[in-house]
Amino acid sequence: MDKTSVQSRPPARSRAAAANVPSRGMRTDGAATRDLILQAARRRLVEQGYANLSVREIAADAGVNHALIGYHFQGKQQLVMAVLDEANARLLERQARMYDTAGSASEQWQQACAFYDEDLASGFVKLLMELMGASFHDQALREEFTPRLLAWQKLIEEAVDRFVSSTGLELPISTRAISAGITWFWMGMEASMALGIDEKDGHQREALAAMATLLQRAEAGTRRRAPTGRRPRT
Repeated sequence: MDKTSVQSRPPARSRAAAANVPSRGMRTDGAATRDLILQAARRRLVEQGYANLSVREIAADAGVNHALIGYHFQGKQQLVMAVLDEANARLLERQARMYDTAGSASEQWQQACAFYDEDLASGFVKLLMELMGASFHDQALREEFTPRLLAWQKLIEEAVDRFVSSTGLELPISTRAISAGITWFWMGMEASMALGIDEKDGHQREALAAMATLLQRAEAGTRRRAPTGRRPRT
């Protein structure tokens, strides 16, 4: 081997770096590529779960070089957080618009139930539960995931604050406590349905409908009473 051929080869470190950096041709439409990766990652996350998530399989589904995932997201954890952020931002905005519209608390509750059905069908609930489960044993993921989850509690607390202020209600408990109860009620509901616990065992739909009834009766200024001389059904 002559000296010219040896000197013309780039150093090993440079060759390794080049292998991990997308070429100009690979970056012709970064936004579209990023979107393809996010869509593929979401499908894989919902269908296979976080533990089985493969960057190479996501890249294959998206039809891109797997090096582009590192280029756009710096790894698996940032990729799944980007998937969550894309959905979370859209759904938080949807929920905020609903709370800002005119309507009674019972009407807003019923709309929230309709949104919940949409989120079950879209896979968002399963995505949320997958990341919650993975966060139990991954501190770095938990530190990223928790603030995104608490954004829902903050949104609900703001809505409860506005409702209490507008109605002049005097409550024996804080709006913070009420919003926490609502938030974690929904988290439990989502977990039970994501686990596949059906209505005959979990009574989730019955609980949602009962809450709507309680709100309607509270709005009407009435109280539910059991018939005289009869024990209420359990």
